[in-house]
Amino acid sequence: MQKFTYQTVGTCSRLIEFYIDGDVVKQVDFVGGCPGNAIGLANLIQGQQIDDLIIKLKGVQCQNGTSCPDQFARALEAAKNKNVSA
Repeated sequence: MQKFTYQTVGTCSRLIEFYIDGDVVKQVDFVGGCPGNAIGLANLIQGQQIDDLIIKLKGVQCQNGTSCPDQFARALEAAKNKNVSA
């Protein structure tokens, strides 16, 4: 299992910390933002396949042309490409 940290842009949440085991997301923590939405989203994400989450979450908008789900999809893409802090 590998830990990743992603600095968000344009959202209330400022950072996403997550763990990946193979191609499955095991744990997600959104730092900052709306606690209820962040916890709910994190609970739904855990145990899901990376590629499925990217398809479902990429492009979801809230404000500033992005959202916490969209930022997480971008974080997953960066993790797949090894362009995120491990």
